Amino acid sequence: MTLHYYFSSRFLKSFSAVFAVFFVFMLLIDLVNQMRWLDDSVSFRNVLLLATLNTPKSIYQILPLIMIISAVLLFANLNKSSEFIIARGAGQSSLTTLAGPILIAGLLGLIIIGLFNPIVASTSKYYIDLREEFDSGGRSVFSIGREGLWLRQGDSAGQTVIHAERTNFDGTKLYDVSLLNYTKDGGLNKRIEAKTASLQIGKWELEEAKTWLLLPGSNPEETAQFSKKLELPSTLTQDQIRDRFGKPGSVSLWKLPETVAQLKAAGFSARRHQLWFQSELARPLFLMALTMVAAAFTMRPARLGGTGLSILSAILLGFGLHFIRNFVQILGENGQLPIFLSAWSPPIAALALAFGLMLQMEDAA
Repeated sequence: MTLHYYFSSRFLKSFSAVFAVFFVFMLLIDLVNQMRWLDDSVSFRNVLLLATLNTPKSIYQILPLIMIISAVLLFANLNKSSEFIIARGAGQSSLTTLAGPILIAGLLGLIIIGLFNPIVASTSKYYIDLREEFDSGGRSVFSIGREGLWLRQGDSAGQTVIHAERTNFDGTKLYDVSLLNYTKDGGLNKRIEAKTASLQIGKWELEEAKTWLLLPGSNPEETAQFSKKLELPSTLTQDQIRDRFGKPGSVSLWKLPETVAQLKAAGFSARRHQLWFQSELARPLFLMALTMVAAAFTMRPARLGGTGLSILSAILLGFGLHFIRNFVQILGENGQLPIFLSAWSPPIAALALAFGLMLQMEDAA
């Protein structure tokens, strides 16, 4: 028990140190990027706030890489100081000796999806709101309900409320669209209905649109105009819509089932959100597999040589497993693989590979 506690505490320290280093590094990178993207009217305090809000999402995306680097550093040091050999000499097998760090990796995975995930979702949403305010001078409203999709865009000239019965998978093409245009004083002055509306750079492209001018003392139907194609300026961007609609990372894991139900009730595809939910549930298993991969390569007996190559191999294999997992998830998002298979097959396959490597290490010892 004392041995497991010792190795577990060492692993926690290693993970905390690597996590802190990457957090500071990603914060500095994001700070530089925000300063490049935003104009001089945004104060440095707000730029720093934006970078701080966006950094948790960046860290969350590379957590598997942080995990395997932490494990590699720990196991390489244990091997270098012969602590692992001493533990083996006491009659402990490799799997028994490493049970503590492997279980800690799984526990960290549970903490990440249970506590850190809602924090990332909250900061990501706040970041999107602030970034929209700084970019366009006003906040855009986005909501999904049983009535369909609602958007609001605005600038100094007024506001436009957009309603659509349904959209494509990422919300950048709307179907059965209604637009209500308000002046800066809050008066309704125009109504447009269109078959489709596609968001392009700086504009909406409407097809089969009918426009009513709502002027005092006039009959809107008499002055109504039909257009096969119509363009309207927009302060929204495709990235903003995708962040709001197509990226489930801005929704807390605890709220994902409710969001999926809302999307289905409104007639939208919830496949991406369902896949994200299952992938998050499988995350602890994947982190445990990466820890075992790191151990299998870096805790080889020193007499076999090639320690540096083993460390490099462990990190490269960890990177490879991470990108294979992302690739399989993309196949799941596109409907080429079932959701459950896309979410759970990479962690299970990685765990089986890691277990085989551990057994090979046991035989080599």
